[in-house]
Amino acid sequence: MKKRFLLIGSLAFCQFMAKAQTKPVSDPPVPSKTDIELVYNHYLQNGSNSAVTGGIGTEKLVVYGPALNLKRSRGKKEWSLKTGVDIITSASTDNIDFVLSSASRTDKRVYFTPGFTRKNEQKQSAWSGGCGFSMESDYLSLSAQAGFQKESTDKMRSFTAQFQFFQDDLRWGRVNPDYYRPVRLIVPVELRYRSWYEEYLRRSYNFKFSLSQIANRRNTVGIFPELTIQKGLLATPFHRIYFKEDSLAVEQLPNERWKLSMAIKWNRFLGGRVILRNTLQFYSDNFGIRSITFENETAVKISPSLTLTPQIRIAIQQGSRYFAGYKEHESTEQFYTSDYDLSTFRNLSAGGSILYRPSENLSRKLWIQSLKLRYQYNHRSNNLVGHIFSLVIGLQNEKK
Repeated sequence: MKKRFLLIGSLAFCQFMAKAQTKPVSDPPVPSKTDIELVYNHYLQNGSNSAVTGGIGTEKLVVYGPALNLKRSRGKKEWSLKTGVDIITSASTDNIDFVLSSASRTDKRVYFTPGFTRKNEQKQSAWSGGCGFSMESDYLSLSAQAGFQKESTDKMRSFTAQFQFFQDDLRWGRVNPDYYRPVRLIVPVELRYRSWYEEYLRRSYNFKFSLSQIANRRNTVGIFPELTIQKGLLATPFHRIYFKEDSLAVEQLPNERWKLSMAIKWNRFLGGRVILRNTLQFYSDNFGIRSITFENETAVKISPSLTLTPQIRIAIQQGSRYFAGYKEHESTEQFYTSDYDLSTFRNLSAGGSILYRPSENLSRKLWIQSLKLRYQYNHRSNNLVGHIFSLVIGLQNEKK
């Protein structure tokens, strides 16, 4: 009798254990990672072809640009955020009102761009989307974007497509304490006796594509076409035009612009610690501007923690058919600008960066991924000179 009870008990215990093993087990927690970039940009510029005063006058400019970039990854999902403030001090801006050292000398721009990406590891693809907001005293810009990325099965080839939309409202008054709303377009003080434009919106449609191929262990090549279509008010309202006969007007440009560019990139691993990154870019638009740009970055790994990257960039631009300098336009022309960004010029840019990746963590939860210091010198053939200083601190937090 005892043996029968023992046998029944043993069978019941075995059945209980079998059911316990078949109960669903909760999934392990999905690891998450947060990347943080603290950015500071400092830009200095000087020249003597200000479009505010018709192609002559100071172009002295200083921009202080602190920014924060966040990226949080969890499984197949990724959230991102880019935000910052640009504090702009421009001597030529005072000349809109002819009041030097006025409050208009300093301006501020605030921007905020969140984004989201969802990956499909089985199909080796990803979808992304986002929106954006940017505001300054004389404009408000709203944006939206969507993108798609696909890798080949062997991960030797990748394709991306991205669409961006921007709508800019060029009316002034949003940060003025007397209004805090869009009021009017700002034109030079002596030209405010009439309305110069029928529209105050600018819409931009941007289509970006890329195709990259790993040719072999040492070479990667890619092509990057881009098309931009702009419609609306494309002129800058406070840019003066001085005609040959001494009359005065504001800048006038067509209300539609097509831009097409094609970049070809070639990265070459030389062996050891050197990588060459070469870019050749062609540009054309319906304003008559044509340009060609060559850029080289050479990354030299001094040690496992330290990388030096000297850089050089050469650009040659054929100017727009609508451009002419101070008192070179005829008042009978339909479109005219004295903005030297649309002129014929040659530009040389040179500089480099120092990247340091520390081997020790800042703490158990947060550590410094990288420290990057960058300097770039720009010189244009019309003697416009610029200096860019950048500091980027990369932090990372990972939870398992």
